[in-house]
Amino acid sequence: VQFVESGGGTVQSGGSLRLSCAASGFTFIDYAMSWYRQAPGKEERELVAGIHINSDLTNYADSVKGRFTISRDDAENKVFLQMSGLKPEDTGVYYCTAGYSKPRWIGYWGQGTQVTVSS
Repeated sequence: VQFVESGGGTVQSGGSLRLSCAASGFTFIDYAMSWYRQAPGKEERELVAGIHINSDLTNYADSVKGRFTISRDDAENKVFLQMSGLKPEDTGVYYCTAGYSKPRWIGYWGQGTQVTVSS
């Protein structure tokens, strides 16, 4: 099982970024996928957004509702996170994994992609 995140960067407050995650080592279409983030100085990752199989259900943290959109491409085994209206509190390392409201497997994380939002 492998996750490779990309697309992070440094943007000003109000800016946008699109994160991508390439997944491999499992049957992608059979699993919900999600994005987590780890804020600076915090040990735990928080759930940002999840997408069910067939994209028929999505869920978002209250702090990102209306600003972030999760999507998936089952043909490419990829999941995306479109982020707009970025705020400094969105700063952190973003990770994708399998699972909808909690990680499907313990300990399976990619290297993450850094998002920094300056005020």
